Amino acid sequence: MLRYYGGDDPQAVKTRHALSLIKLIQMQKTADKRIVITGMGVVAPNAIGLFDFEQALRAGRSGIQHHPQLAELKFGCQIGGLPPVDEEIKNQYFSPLELRSLKATGILYGVMAGIDAWKDAGLATPEEKDSPPDWGSACFFGAGLAGAEVVRDAAYFIDQQQVKRLGSTTVPQVMSSGVSAFLGGRLGLGNQIMTNASACSTGTESILLGYRHLQLGLAERVLCGSCDSGGPYVWGGFDAMRVMTRKSNDQPEAGSRPLSATAAGFVPGSGAGALVLETLASAKKRSARIYAEVLGGAINSGGQQQGGTMTAPNRQGIVRCIQDAIQHAGIKASDIDAISGHLTSTMFDPIEVEQWTVALKRAGKDFPYISSLKSMIGHCLSAAGAIESVAVVLELVNGFLHPSLNCEDLHPEVARHIAPERIPQRMIETPLNIIAKSSFGFGDVNSCVLFKKYQQ
Repeated sequence: MLRYYGGDDPQAVKTRHALSLIKLIQMQKTADKRIVITGMGVVAPNAIGLFDFEQALRAGRSGIQHHPQLAELKFGCQIGGLPPVDEEIKNQYFSPLELRSLKATGILYGVMAGIDAWKDAGLATPEEKDSPPDWGSACFFGAGLAGAEVVRDAAYFIDQQQVKRLGSTTVPQVMSSGVSAFLGGRLGLGNQIMTNASACSTGTESILLGYRHLQLGLAERVLCGSCDSGGPYVWGGFDAMRVMTRKSNDQPEAGSRPLSATAAGFVPGSGAGALVLETLASAKKRSARIYAEVLGGAINSGGQQQGGTMTAPNRQGIVRCIQDAIQHAGIKASDIDAISGHLTSTMFDPIEVEQWTVALKRAGKDFPYISSLKSMIGHCLSAAGAIESVAVVLELVNGFLHPSLNCEDLHPEVARHIAPERIPQRMIETPLNIIAKSSFGFGDVNSCVLFKKYQQ
């Protein structure tokens, strides 16, 4: 215990106390609290499943297409990313009875990704409904407007005085915790079941919430991830805000242009990503295959102060989040090999890059590689952080970085801060050890997580 005897500076005592706590946390993590990733699943606009997703990443394959329905509805932005989920694929995950009532595409994507991650981790699903719950397994699965289509249909039936047509599955599909409730039931999970929602920060935040739950010793493993629906009932509000591009309806694959001087707004997307986080002790006990390690991270808010608003970030909040994440992970800024940025193809991209240089105190050729998966799949809203985290882990495991598309005309403010060669415009093979994943969302909320290649 630290005591103050009057002869020492109180601030110095506080500083020593804080450093002691940080050292204690790091010692505990080293001893028995390492958190690893043992399973993953992904439903993205350019691919479904880990193998196809990795091939899409390597090839720089876009999943953004023109959607005639958006044109018919007079949208300014008529392009977007929807996962290629057909009836054959749905039938691999759901019974015909389930599919007749499950209309919330966000939940459908989330359940698909979650089940794939669970199976990829080598974990069993209940064989019978009277099996005991898996008390050691939790689920923190985020969502945005996962059931927007169901809300629309419900409103129509109510307005038509046909409330009886809503059916018994409407509430589970529109409640905010719908996706985690579906996954908890399908997998028989008996620990905490929760859905978080923090706009575009949701997916990255869910991973850190799961990490903290495991660090506290409250579970052996946590299924983390996030999902979001797509289509007009989700994207309409953003189109009305004029934050989505209107200049690429005839060239869908060129529409999402993070880091580009000609970026004209984001391209919407949808889907889901899922990761199974597990204590190292639990993973070793069952001889699980380990993909990577979660070193730690940080979550904060800029408070909508100092220039921050509902839709714009407080720059100090971003810097603080990054620096706190690095400190919590117990690494140095120089240890980061690459950054999976938020980078949405809006006017905030140069600001984001500048804040990274401030936070890391690295610039020019010394800056880490930085890229944006949104150039291929669009901005998948609440699902973005989880899908992008799956991509990061695949890159760590297999030693490559996917390209950032459509930034051949690099924004001059970006080029002023970092060397152009630090932005891969084609896939590169390179050894990687630590990658940072950041997400920033409406409401001035931020999250940053550090992933590390697994070593014994």
